[in-house]
This record gives sequence, structure tokens and C-alpha cells, in this order.
Amino acid sequence: MSSQAGVIVAMDWGGSWARTSVVNHAGELMWTMRVPTPQGTGSENMLRVGEEALLEAIRWCQSTPILGIGIAVAGPIDVESGIFYTPPNLLELNGISLIEAWQDKFIYPIHIGNDATLAALAEYHLGAGLCQRKVGRDVKTLLYLTISTGVGGGVIDRGNILLGAHGMAAEIGHIKIDASSSADLCNCGGRGCLEALVSGTAIARKTVNALSNFSETTILNDIDITRLSSQDVFTAYSAGDSLSERIINEVISDLARGISDLIHSFNPDLVVLGGGVTGGLSTTNLLGNLKSQISDSLMSERHKDFEIMYAQLGDSSGMIGASLMVQSSLQDI
Repeated sequence: MSSQAGVIVAMDWGGSWARTSVVNHAGELMWTMRVPTPQGTGSENMLRVGEEALLEAIRWCQSTPILGIGIAVAGPIDVESGIFYTPPNLLELNGISLIEAWQDKFIYPIHIGNDATLAALAEYHLGAGLCQRKVGRDVKTLLYLTISTGVGGGVIDRGNILLGAHGMAAEIGHIKIDASSSADLCNCGGRGCLEALVSGTAIARKTVNALSNFSETTILNDIDITRLSSQDVFTAYSAGDSLSERIINEVISDLARGISDLIHSFNPDLVVLGGGVTGGLSTTNLLGNLKSQISDSLMSERHKDFEIMYAQLGDSSGMIGASLMVQSSLQDI
């Protein structure tokens, strides 16, 4: 990591919020704010809101030198051109290049990456990976999954991001888990994707659908179904609710199947889980059950040589990863 004097302006732009921060060379957030992503208002307004959020962070810096701007976005996005390619959670920006839209508006270099990939980078260097190194375990390959409104992820191998040809590698949420014609529809337009089965949105949708055909008593009947969330389902699970147990057990099974496929593909020695749904897994103590189901489907004992843990950096991981991306670019100069 760079020791250059100055700070980095970082943004994490997702379907619900645009978070902006000022980050120092140690990856510490010195200032942060968030504004709602103005869905349904058109691309020009979305770009304006994002630009104003960055300007607010720049104004906060006053005379402190700014080394660059790092932006973590919900993709897919080509990291070299900055062009969005049918991003499910920022669909109004499809075909737009953030670099072209913003580079002339700022005097600082702009660097762009996938939000989940950059969160993975932050967890490797300053989060879960650092925790492992502190106890003497050298992490070579980290697989990161964020499970929230959608599902994303990233792979870090020996400190480097696995980018792919166009910076779009590890779109983990869109690996196929259910190949049947009746599989749940995903935001990407496909069916049976991991995101369509285990995201917070998917859990809520599954529960609402199940309630219409469930004749037994359930705690969930006391909740307004228009406001029902995945957290409600996890809370009911903890209380022994039978419908919630059925749904969460299905989610754990599908998630284990997805992670098993990813372990066979990338051979990580550390799997890190972040996002809002992960909080539900934590409160219900389901991590051990998840790891057991993953291990049962792996092809060799060597593949089973991995640790699984929760993310350590919370909602800040994307912005911290964006700052590390900028620092890395400075070292390459």
C-alpha cells in the first residue's frame, strides 16, 4: 500500500445507496456520507446525484491533497472503459461510461471497479485475510461473496484481483444452480441463478409465495407481506417457525451448492461472506451447517482445506477496496 501523503475519495455505488468517503493511506475512513440511488429518474439525474456526492467529499478535503478517485459500482462494468453492460441494479446506466461522463469534471484520475471485487480486495488486505494472517495462517486465495439485495463476489489470488479479459470475472451471483424450466427468474433475465435463490430479495419472495399455500400456524402471518424482509424470516427461524425453517434450509442448501462449485473452480483457502443476509446466518449460527454441506460435496480432501468466516469490514469494504485500487495505480506509475 502506498505511503504517499494525501487521501483518496472513494465511492461505493449500488442499487440502493451511493456511499462516498475520504480514505487515508491506511484504509481508514476519515469522513463518509450516503445518498439514495435515484432509481427510475433517468441516467442524467443518476449521474448528477453521483457527481454531487463526489464533489461533497472533495469539498470536505479542503487543502488536503487528493491522490485520486476510486469508484466501486454494481456491475457488470468494463473496468478499462468504465462502460456499464446491462447492470441489473443500475440498469438506467446501461451503455454509459462513468470515465467519459466524469473525467472532464474532475482534475483527479478516476479508477473504476466492480463493488464486490473491490470488497474482496479490501477483505484480503485489511479484513478477514488480515485476521487470518494475525493468527499465523497465510492466505493465498480468497473467495468473497456478498449476499444482500443481490449476490456478488470476487476472487483475490496472492494479493491480486482476478479480473478476466474485461474486468468482469467472478459474477458469482449468476452461476446456475437450478437448471429447470420452472426455476426462479433472476434480475439478469436468466433462471436459476444463485442470486435468484439465496439473495435477501429471493428469501422474501420465496416466503411471500409460500405463505399463500401454507395452512399451518406461522409467526410470519403477523407481518405485513408488503414489508416482509429476509431478516424477518431469519428471526422467525430462530423462534422455531416451521415455514421459516423450510425456506432457510433451502437457502443454505442452494448456497452450499454454489460455493462448492466456486471452490472447485478457484480452489480458495479462505471463503468470506458479507452482506445483509450474512447477518441472518450469523444470528442463527448456521455457518457450521453451511460449511459441512459445502465440504460434503467437494471432490477431494485438499479442496476441503479451507476456512470460512464472515467479512470484517462491513459496508465500508467497497470504499476501502476502491481506495486500495487507487493506491495500486500510484505504485505502478
